[in-house]
Amino acid sequence: MFSKSTNKLSVVISFLLIMFILPLNIAAQEIIEIQVSPHVLNLQNQGEVVTIHTDISYGSVLASSVSLNGVTINSWKADDQGNFVAKFLMSAIKNLPLNIGGYNTMTLTGNKVTGETFTGSEDILVVKNIPNGGK
Repeated sequence: MFSKSTNKLSVVISFLLIMFILPLNIAAQEIIEIQVSPHVLNLQNQGEVVTIHTDISYGSVLASSVSLNGVTINSWKADDQGNFVAKFLMSAIKNLPLNIGGYNTMTLTGNKVTGETFTGSEDILVVKNIPNGGK
């Protein structure tokens, strides 16, 4: 019914789809470990940044793509082990819809320079304690 050249073309097209097109649609997502600082976020705190320490190599991260619960990254650096550290404005994190008095999941997402995505999450406690002036 089909000629040999049609069958060869089908094989070539199938091979190209499997090797090049389908992998583009199935993005790999790496799960990373993160540590949020502060681990207890006091909404009355006068701090300026929320810092996220990761276990992903600094050089592998497309830093401008990183966000925390949808908040855009403010600055970044490498730690002493060469891992990526992200900093977010605390005021922006405080403006998120938060469960005060309970745990909230902080999720860091971003892209690697290879185009792959990564994500990591940690739960932190959010409180609204008025400082007592050290009394």
